[in-house]
Formats: sequence, C-alpha cells, structure tokens
Amino acid sequence: MKQCKEVFRWVMAIGAVVCLGLCAGTGSIAQAEEGEFACAHENKITKDISSEAQLEGLTCFFKKYEGAEVLHFKLTVKNVTEKPQRYRVHIFLDNGKAVGGLIPATTKKGLIAPGQSATFVYPVTGMTAKAGSVEVKIATLKE
Repeated sequence: MKQCKEVFRWVMAIGAVVCLGLCAGTGSIAQAEEGEFACAHENKITKDISSEAQLEGLTCFFKKYEGAEVLHFKLTVKNVTEKPQRYRVHIFLDNGKAVGGLIPATTKKGLIAPGQSATFVYPVTGMTAKAGSVEVKIATLKE
C-alpha cells in the first residue's frame, strides 16, 4: 500500500510538470499571430543594425497580396536614442529578392519617439515559399 502511494505521488508530480510545460507553450503560441513563423530555414538570419535602433521583432507569414499568397515580413524596430528617429530598412533574401522602406513611411505624424517602437509589414511579391536565408539591414536616416 505504501509503495502505491509513492508511485501515485511520482506520477502526479510528473503529470504536473508536463501540464505546466504544455500550458506555458500554449501561452506563448497564443501571443503570436496565427500563421507566423521563423523567417528563414534553420533561422539563417544575419543582421546589420544601427546602434541607434533595436530590432524587437521579425516574423513571417503568408497572406494574399495582389491576388497571390506571398511571403510577408513583419518587422518591429525600437528607437534607443534620446531624439526622434527615422529608419531605412532593407531585407535581402537568398534568391536575390529584396524588400524594404522607411519607418515611419511618412513624417506627417512625426518620427519614432525615443523609447518607442514602430512595426511595418513588407510583402515579397512572387515569393510563395519560405526563404533559405535572410539579411536584415536597419540604418538611421540623418538630417
């Protein structure tokens, strides 16, 4: 009888650990948007980021754009300086395709304030598969 109680305790302890692991994993998945994934096979991503910026997020997903399901990059950049900034983003893929632009795209509403982040989504026309490798460059625009 004593042995059964000890085995039961071990089974319950292992079950609790497994449950906690599964629950923690589910919580992190729920925070990501549906369909998002790592942007390159085996996470082959190289980064060249200005010291005045911080890459806070880079995820990918497939979505319709101009009538076709194509790869989209969702990039979040943070201003780590003491003055408002604007950034130039380039994303180069291993197959020769590239996308990018300015964050913020226009300055009508101002620049990215110190400590604030901005997100932009870049579609890659004609790209219907995951990239093999990705190179991300973020530069600060100077006045």
